[in-house]
Amino acid sequence: MGLLSKKDAKLITDPFADNNPITIQVLGICSALAITAELKASIVMAISVLFVMGVGNVVISLMRNIIPSKIRIIVQLIVVATLVIIVDQVLKAFAYELSKTLGAFIGLIITNCIIMGRFEAFALANGTWRSFLDGIGNAIGYGVILIIVGFFRELLGSGTLLGFKVLGDPIEKTGVYALGYENNGFMLLAPMALIVVGIIIWVQRTKNPALVEEQ
Repeated sequence: MGLLSKKDAKLITDPFADNNPITIQVLGICSALAITAELKASIVMAISVLFVMGVGNVVISLMRNIIPSKIRIIVQLIVVATLVIIVDQVLKAFAYELSKTLGAFIGLIITNCIIMGRFEAFALANGTWRSFLDGIGNAIGYGVILIIVGFFRELLGSGTLLGFKVLGDPIEKTGVYALGYENNGFMLLAPMALIVVGIIIWVQRTKNPALVEEQ
């Protein structure tokens, strides 16, 4: 018998496609618009949400039988705020410039509807192991979309990936720039993130028409 049962494995695999938080549930769109102009920022945000959701779901699950129903939202906010503060302090200590780039968006993880939704819909009703898998699965599904969007926006908008020039030098006209290519500045604007997400949704639903029928 494997480490994960088929039912438990679906908690991780479903958010990748059939129940992706961004493309199917249409949650967490704000961060997809705001911080995906750079791939590095997208990766850091994805890792941050992975930590907050994984640990947060476990904590809420452990406390589910002692949290009074009337204050459960307040308790959930306290838990997620504590974890976000930890993330923020780690970034400031080890990646200060990046923490300034992300700015208030790290703090806005506190009100990320994906996290609060999983606390409320899953962690309050399930054990710690399944809650951990659910948190990890949804965070990875969310992070994958951020990274895909960040990849194309930085590549086409700046000609770089993680800050490294991969298409050549636009000033010296080397690489693809020698062929007349120019960076698409529109890719660095927030509306283009929404368009890229829309293309991902279109591709996903074209490959799996059942997703449209279910909605």
